[in-house]
Amino acid sequence: MFLIQEVMNLVGKGLHLDQVAREMLHLLSEIVGLNRGRIVLKDPDGAGYRIAHSYGLTREEVARGRYAPGEGITGRVIQDGHLVIVQDIDNDPVFLGRAVERARLPRGAVSFLALPIRVEQRTVGAIACHRIRHRERPLSDDLTLLRIIATMVSQLLTLNERVERKTRALEEHNDMLARELRIKRARYGIIGTSPALLRALVQVEKVADATASVLLLGESGTGKELFARALHLASPRRDRPFVKVNCAAIPESLFESELFGHERGAFTGAVAARAGWFEQASGGTIFLDEIGEMPAILQTKLLRTLQEGTVVRLGGKREIRVDMRLVAATNRDLAAEVAHGRFREDLFYRLNVIPITLPPLAERRDDIPDLVLHFLTQANQANQRNVNLTRSAVAHLARQPWPGNIRQLANFIERLVLLASEGVLDVDDLQPMLGGVTVSGAVAPGPARHIVPTGGDPVHAMGGLRPYLPADSHDGAQLRLALTQAGGNKTRAAQRLGLTERQFSYRWRKLQPRA
Repeated sequence: MFLIQEVMNLVGKGLHLDQVAREMLHLLSEIVGLNRGRIVLKDPDGAGYRIAHSYGLTREEVARGRYAPGEGITGRVIQDGHLVIVQDIDNDPVFLGRAVERARLPRGAVSFLALPIRVEQRTVGAIACHRIRHRERPLSDDLTLLRIIATMVSQLLTLNERVERKTRALEEHNDMLARELRIKRARYGIIGTSPALLRALVQVEKVADATASVLLLGESGTGKELFARALHLASPRRDRPFVKVNCAAIPESLFESELFGHERGAFTGAVAARAGWFEQASGGTIFLDEIGEMPAILQTKLLRTLQEGTVVRLGGKREIRVDMRLVAATNRDLAAEVAHGRFREDLFYRLNVIPITLPPLAERRDDIPDLVLHFLTQANQANQRNVNLTRSAVAHLARQPWPGNIRQLANFIERLVLLASEGVLDVDDLQPMLGGVTVSGAVAPGPARHIVPTGGDPVHAMGGLRPYLPADSHDGAQLRLALTQAGGNKTRAAQRLGLTERQFSYRWRKLQPRA
């Protein structure tokens, strides 16, 4: 009874099968005297059976314990599914003595007991042990104990199989979900597999079918436009227009006309009626980036549009019904803007129905190597170059702070491709672009070998990693001077200022008068 209690305690502890089986055999040996116990199960690497769990056997003995069905006493028990008792192993011609040499057993008569282990009406193995004949305890008592242990092992194997099946099913389900997420990320153009990124993407998937407004929050450069487009592509509106509007790039005097449209004659130069962005997005999705830059008077009109689903063009009186899903984005703390009276509280609550916070690159460091290679491929293709980075260089970039997030990393890689004169760049070659200082603060040894300025001011072209720059980082005089010095070439002018051509063109367009 004590043995059974101890075995039940082992099972109740929820230990691994190997631990429980070995302790069972240990207890059989120490308490009952049934020695060199072994549990023989199917060999996962072969067609036969092998000793899977044992107590009192050496490694060499365990390794020898392999049996085909019907081979020896153990093989016969597994094949026929019946108990076999060998009264004296020296006088039984079927007994192999394969695992334990006779010289290692006591002198005199030694018995061998082997019982089948059954799972769901099929024999899956055997439990066996040596028994010294001069034991005072009746053989029937030992057999009863072995049957109980065999039954417990059978139940443990059954539970183990069920757990393994469920684990495999869960792993397959997780693999399927991971494949789906990889496909969706590829479809959306979102690069990375970090948990922080996946959490944001899962939120996008959950709310894609809804019509409520979504507010994308996070630092500048975290990929809000990509996530807004992902929301659109994952929604039933995917085949309808996706209209993106950068509120920070529209002059205040043109804001109302751009968003809501205007009628002919509404202002000087309005020679024809024009549908605004909301009308153009009807049936689809409108993405208002940097919504915190929207003038206060336009916030009121936007709130009315969201509440009533209509717009009134500038200079018009007719309400035009629009059906669009609004996705807004900001890197500002809108709650603080509301507290300071710079943003309407009712509009904030209207926009903040479904907030999704996008992780900064500092929370996605494992994604940086993939992003570097992605941007490197893009920049090489766009500029007809073939610049590559060593693994050490990629790892070094992954350790940089990147306060401007993904946008800053993309700009850096593009500038790297434009300024590189060799095909493969290592860590030392990056230092001039990274300010000559490593993450730890140590000065990088030696000058770079392969990055050279392509013209213009070397301070701008070769100075440290460009900090994240706001849209008004350069005034008109600086832009005009750089363009003049570059002979009207915007790409070279951008390089002089440490900008990409896209950034330069954006700032240049902001300077131009709008009709």
